[in-house]
Amino acid sequence: MDDKRFWVGFTLVKGIGAVRLQALLSYFGDVESAWKSSPFDLVAAGISPKLAERVVQVRNSVNLDEFMARVEKNSISILTWDDADYPAHLKEVDQPPPVLYVRGAITADDGWSVAIVGTRAVTPYGRQVTEELATVIAQNGVTVVSGLARGVDAIAHSAAIKAGGRTLAVLGSGVDKIYPPEHRSLAEKIFSQGAVISDYAPGTPPDSANFPPRNRIISGLSMAIVVVEAGDTSGALITAEFAAQQGRDVFAVPGLVYAPQSRGTNRLIANGARVYLQPNDVLEALDLTRNVERREVRRAVPSDETESALLRLLDAQPAHVDEIRARLGLPIEKISAALTMMELKGIVRQVGGMNYVAVREEQSSYTVTRTG
Repeated sequence: MDDKRFWVGFTLVKGIGAVRLQALLSYFGDVESAWKSSPFDLVAAGISPKLAERVVQVRNSVNLDEFMARVEKNSISILTWDDADYPAHLKEVDQPPPVLYVRGAITADDGWSVAIVGTRAVTPYGRQVTEELATVIAQNGVTVVSGLARGVDAIAHSAAIKAGGRTLAVLGSGVDKIYPPEHRSLAEKIFSQGAVISDYAPGTPPDSANFPPRNRIISGLSMAIVVVEAGDTSGALITAEFAAQQGRDVFAVPGLVYAPQSRGTNRLIANGARVYLQPNDVLEALDLTRNVERREVRRAVPSDETESALLRLLDAQPAHVDEIRARLGLPIEKISAALTMMELKGIVRQVGGMNYVAVREEQSSYTVTRTG
């Protein structure tokens, strides 16, 4: 596996995102070679001379070993595209962030998650809806995802924690720069019952330009999103747009036509979003009412040698059923039946086109990779 220092290095270069980093990886073969390459080779890989110069400037000015030491000291974990523990739902979206910084722990069960987002200027009606939804979602073993902002976000995180559930908060700053500052105590609680996540490097201050892009991570981590209240220009509408592009279910809570906090949600409904009336609308739409049972069954050991062989073969990289058949030398009917049962158990996942990946229980938490 490539040294995470070099992945981190590219996150510190303004202008290097998922598309450009993928181009560099395709050209050089690995991230270390890309990081250590000459400006001439960087330009040959397809990036501009100005950006190549910026890579060199960062490379010469940042001590990555010291940076990684600070990351570890602050109990921050790092995930890259190369990591098997990189969240599966997020990895499926277009241009997923190459690097995620995490404080807390993300468990395999966070694969079942719903985003709850909305206005900062929440009404009593919005508060009631958010608290009820987050509570029921959490009680059913579903992780609540939001953005730690004032209003709906904070209410959703708090209700999930109070219900004994899990919650993930995605920031528009470094994970060591909690914003708003009055939510630091809430963030501490999230560390113990979930995780705070960002694709911005530690030390990055909150900036208005950072928040719209981070919304793609909120929706990308989730199976569906619910917009509780949103004005005409609410960032929650950006999250809903990302969710629709990513193929997620979008729910919106209807409200009074004269209420400014409901203009955005009512417009979402008019444009085709699903109407949210009660928590079961979400649970039933995603078949999440069976999630608690799935989590229990998932802990079961493989029931026969075929399942055991499939678990030994499958990992985080998608494998087509024809490839699986060829490598195991078993009848396609037997493999298909075993994969169907294992998918019900939650120990494998179909990621489209008859491609399967393993979902392992040991992917329970992220750890910082030490650099020596």
